[in-house]
Amino acid sequence: MTKDVGQVTDSANEQITQLEHRLDALLRVVERLRQENEMLRHTQEALNTERASLLEKNETARTRIEAMINRLKAMENH
Repeated sequence: MTKDVGQVTDSANEQITQLEHRLDALLRVVERLRQENEMLRHTQEALNTERASLLEKNETARTRIEAMINRLKAMENH
């Protein structure tokens, strides 16, 4: 009978060890995903900032080109 208890204990210990390994693996995945998510948030923030800057530069260029076109038209009329 003690042999049966010993086998059950060994089996339970083995299952606990397997669960510990799986939990460790899951914790590593969670940490990697957390780091990746943080990196992606920073990248998105940088891209949003760059986009805003490019939109502003585009608007400035459009305004300057429109002003040049208007000056050229005014020169043609004189």
